[in-house]
Amino acid sequence: MKRDKKEHLLLIAFLLFVLMVMATAYYAAVILIPQKAARDFGVPDPGLERSKRVLYAISLEANRKNLLAPVDAQGTEVLFQIQSGESASQVAYNLFQYGLIHSHSALTELLIYSGNDKRIQAGIYALSPAMSGVDIANHIVDSNPEDVAFSFLHGWRAEEIAALLPQSGLDITPEEFLAEVRAPGGAYPFALAAGAASLEGFLYPDEYQILRSASAQDLAAALSGHFVSTLPAEFADLVAARGLDVYESVILASLVQKEMVAVDEGPTIAGVFLKRLAAGMPLQSDPTVQYALGYDEASGGWWKNPLSESDLQVSSPYNTYLNSGLPPAPICNPGLTALMAVANAADTPYLYFRAACDGSGRHVFSQTYEEHLAATCE
Repeated sequence: MKRDKKEHLLLIAFLLFVLMVMATAYYAAVILIPQKAARDFGVPDPGLERSKRVLYAISLEANRKNLLAPVDAQGTEVLFQIQSGESASQVAYNLFQYGLIHSHSALTELLIYSGNDKRIQAGIYALSPAMSGVDIANHIVDSNPEDVAFSFLHGWRAEEIAALLPQSGLDITPEEFLAEVRAPGGAYPFALAAGAASLEGFLYPDEYQILRSASAQDLAAALSGHFVSTLPAEFADLVAARGLDVYESVILASLVQKEMVAVDEGPTIAGVFLKRLAAGMPLQSDPTVQYALGYDEASGGWWKNPLSESDLQVSSPYNTYLNSGLPPAPICNPGLTALMAVANAADTPYLYFRAACDGSGRHVFSQTYEEHLAATCE
């Protein structure tokens, strides 16, 4: 009897011990470890379920050394790019491949734990293996990385691009950029080989990621370099078949870019211009006059519209109402659609076109001057 009682008491003691161990483990897992993780890695994302907060806290503390110690305390800085749309795991894996972190899985968990997986900013960052994983995780959500997004539209002239610079985040003045565009040095072999005295026409319109420390030459080289990489290899042969060299085709494409609203009309517009050139007729393109007039104070823009009769008489080599042939240089920076419209210019019977009267932006094309006059809007 006494023996049974003793065994019963031992069983109770054992059960109490197990319950105490379990309670201690629960307290450590649910209370102590999350509190320590909050001190080491910051507060968790409020959007995480409680169970996930606990699991991530335990995992982060297990990887504490990997996240808080640098890979190389003497490491040198490198530039690391995050592309738009990359996931947290992709970014973490790339960081690991660069030798910047100990563990990509640990960093991914840290980003999810903190909610920074949803705040990663695309851009170029100056990172170092001397930084801890935590420092890197915080840095890649910085809204002020080493680079800035810089973009402009098809058909802009160099002055319009330059006007973006004061608010761009780049340390380049409009004057520095325009000086580089108007007097390019040897860093632009394609434009110079084509016979260009300026980079106008070769500044490809697109969205760029430019280092904040970039110089005017760096920016101009990026824009003109993208022009070269975008232009198809067969472009020179295509325009040669239409009697144009590369520079002449860029000049003509700049006119097409400013005249074209509906992209499907581009080859026809280019065909009209080529037909006029072959006939020795002036091109009579309004955008060339707008370019010649320059900045219009009244409208606060570079492309005055509408033009007056006196505007059409402005004395300028760019005025294609007074001068036959192409203007001496591009009047804007065309995109690939306009460039290829010239390369694939339509063999058209038309010699004239004017804006349609329905406000659609499309054009009415005519074979004779009488038809052209008949298409005048009332």
